[in-house]
Amino acid sequence: MDERRSTPRRRVLKEGKIVFADGVRVLDCTIRDMSDTGARLLIANPLGVPQHFLLLEKSSGLMHPVSVIWHRKDCIGVKFDGPATSIHDEANKRFSRLRCL
Repeated sequence: MDERRSTPRRRVLKEGKIVFADGVRVLDCTIRDMSDTGARLLIANPLGVPQHFLLLEKSSGLMHPVSVIWHRKDCIGVKFDGPATSIHDEANKRFSRLRCL
């Protein structure tokens, strides 16, 4: 099988959150693979997941802006659209409630 990724992926098992609608909507997911440019997310039902959202890595508190590249029955592939921000940064009050999730 040919590898089409520009950067190698790493197998991970991380708790994640799909955050959209300006932080009002949050869906649980599991981050299974990551690279410098994207990730594969396991999700119970990808219906209703928007094309663009924030991916929260629970363990680190990093939020990545992402776009959906592909989707299947129980998982989606996303690409990172910009630098990650931390929900623990005091200047990031917009998503401070996510610290409790």
